[in-house]
Amino acid sequence: MTMPSETSPSDPDWPALQRQRRAIVVVDVVESVRLMQANEADVIDRWRRFVNEVRTQVLPVHGGRLVKSLGDGLLLEFEGVPAAVAASLDIQRRIAPFNAGRLGDAVMGLRIGVHVADVVVDDVDIYGAGVNLAGRLATLARSDDVVVSAQVRDDLVQGLDADFEDLGECFLKHIPEPVRAYQVGSMHDAGRNIEPGPELPELRPTVAVIPFRAVPGDVMAQLIGDALADDVIAGLSTAREMNVISRLSTATLRDRDVGLTEVARHLGAGYVLSGRVLLAGQRIKVSLELADTANARVLWAESVFGDARDVFHSDQALAAEIASKVGVSVIQSEVRRSGAQPLVTLKSHSLLLGAINLMHRTSLSDFDRARQLLEHLVERERRHPRPHAWLANWHALRVTQSHSAAPQEDTRRALDHARRALDCDPQCSLALAIDGVLQINLVKDLDTAELRLAAALEANPNEALAWLFKGVLHAFKAQGALAEEASTRALDLSPLDPMRHYYDSLAATAALGAGNYPQAIQLAQRSLRGNRLHPSTYRTLAMAQVMAGEQEEAAATVRQLLLLTPGYRVSDFKVLSGWSAGPLKDHFAGALRSAGLPA
Repeated sequence: MTMPSETSPSDPDWPALQRQRRAIVVVDVVESVRLMQANEADVIDRWRRFVNEVRTQVLPVHGGRLVKSLGDGLLLEFEGVPAAVAASLDIQRRIAPFNAGRLGDAVMGLRIGVHVADVVVDDVDIYGAGVNLAGRLATLARSDDVVVSAQVRDDLVQGLDADFEDLGECFLKHIPEPVRAYQVGSMHDAGRNIEPGPELPELRPTVAVIPFRAVPGDVMAQLIGDALADDVIAGLSTAREMNVISRLSTATLRDRDVGLTEVARHLGAGYVLSGRVLLAGQRIKVSLELADTANARVLWAESVFGDARDVFHSDQALAAEIASKVGVSVIQSEVRRSGAQPLVTLKSHSLLLGAINLMHRTSLSDFDRARQLLEHLVERERRHPRPHAWLANWHALRVTQSHSAAPQEDTRRALDHARRALDCDPQCSLALAIDGVLQINLVKDLDTAELRLAAALEANPNEALAWLFKGVLHAFKAQGALAEEASTRALDLSPLDPMRHYYDSLAATAALGAGNYPQAIQLAQRSLRGNRLHPSTYRTLAMAQVMAGEQEEAAATVRQLLLLTPGYRVSDFKVLSGWSAGPLKDHFAGALRSAGLPA
């Protein structure tokens, strides 16, 4: 309905304003800043030609108006929803020829958001909250996707106008309430993007271990070099957030004089470990170098020494030492990169690994940075389960570590992201494990948690987090032997995990539930050496100290706890802690009270 026009009383030539119902389309170039930095002239040329095609061939057919071109996006308006959606799908189809001959990072992708609302219109622009919402909907889309609001969906006919996928209630930046959103596709695209397939990006940094060389002709030294490289590959492969190229692939490059650029191109590796073995009697010296293939910079170089007789033993300490140092160096490199570069220039695995590490650091500013990285990654890889799963974990930690000013809201967001992760891939072991711990710590539904963790381990028997959370679950249910067995399995599966102190903290909880108080104290203290800002670790330590008869030490631990969370009380523990859902709640509440925690 058209409302009476409004003009500026001070300027008779001011454009007339009208409030009208319009379908608003926002077209956004994915990672436009990075594209411009890489090849500004080419991107500008392609974009100008594409905009001209939209203006002259798409809009006249569908009855739309080009409100503005922003250099890396378009704002369009249409009188009706079907025309707006049809034009959006037409625009997505037409971008392909403008990417001809370009691969990977040079491809110009579009994401489109569509909303219908009453907006204020004049001859040169459109205004109102509806325009902003269309822009926010575009951020939910992946490259080549169209995402629409529920109001748009209501004006379309399934099977006639388009095909739909319900994305559920989505949280959008600067929008206070969640918004129901749908992904739409043309009928011949029906079913696309619903199941995550092999096209999903690898969200882990990739490491290639080139078999270590020896002096030509030294057969024994070469055998030792091959065996060490194999063991290092096996050790690195236990790091959940790292992808390691197989031995069969890297062995082809051992005797070839190839540079880092060629290794990166052939194997897709971001990091390369190479080395040389020298054998003198039974003593071996291995000179190692870890390099970043993106800039040919050496991240770590060191010579390690060992006994040749130990190399072929099953418990190979030298390979474990090498794997540990390489893992730490790669992780540190990714975290530095995630903190130093603009988000749009970061690779997805840098965003994810940086976020995971920052989430568990001691600084609240690092914790907040983790959320920023994860939210950006969710926008970039919306149909990938792992970013949603880790963002769910972030909100859960915000509640359990007493950082949240609105625990109910963070709980709702945590559960929402866990649901989205499982919508992306119902068999994702990480998503199932994190949903399990949400059921433990936030919902207090231990039975559902047990089902989720069982499903996670059925999907992936080596999912370390599922074993870790399973240990906590059994502790809360007073199943001590099962708790310690599960947490020990988790620690064994994650010798290089960047969240080692988090593993130690939850393993301490399992030991506490098992009545192994000295072990709980040892694990909690080791965890605190890695991160002294986790309140739950102090609670576990204090309870274990009381139960072990270390009353003075427990009182000192509670004083540290109250410095972190001054308002925390025994009553909070009995309601908020995961122990509240099990039979040991009063037992350990009494321990905290005995240690000096206010009632």
